[in-house]
Amino acid sequence: MAREDIYSALFARLTAAAPFATASRRLRLWNDLSPTQQPALFLVLRGEESTRAGTMPRHRVLRVDIVLYAQAPDDDTAGAVVLNPLLDAVEGALQPPPGQDKLTLGGLVFDCWIEGKTTTDEGALGSQAVAIVPVNILIP
Repeated sequence: MAREDIYSALFARLTAAAPFATASRRLRLWNDLSPTQQPALFLVLRGEESTRAGTMPRHRVLRVDIVLYAQAPDDDTAGAVVLNPLLDAVEGALQPPPGQDKLTLGGLVFDCWIEGKTTTDEGALGSQAVAIVPVNILIP
């Protein structure tokens, strides 16, 4: 298991999901991005956990956050209008291929899935919308 291969495969899959103006594995604050640099996607590593239960072999779960930024085009448009299609695209990119029940990132991992609370802020008091999507990656 090569962590960098896994993260690179996930990042490539996510960046192909939607027309992101900015995509990086290094998080930037939305204040540092102009509206033309959005929508933006960032992949942030949150850590990993190694477990072993009884006689089961040891396994690890890598945890990442997908951070999305999107600017509403004007003051009359809710940020969710721009953010929701990006969330749909990310969710679609993390679906297993047809006929399979796991997303293996080309055989690099046992499974990769969204798990936990997705945090969103549609920019109710401004034009900036933000979402943070938690993802788990199960590796042997």
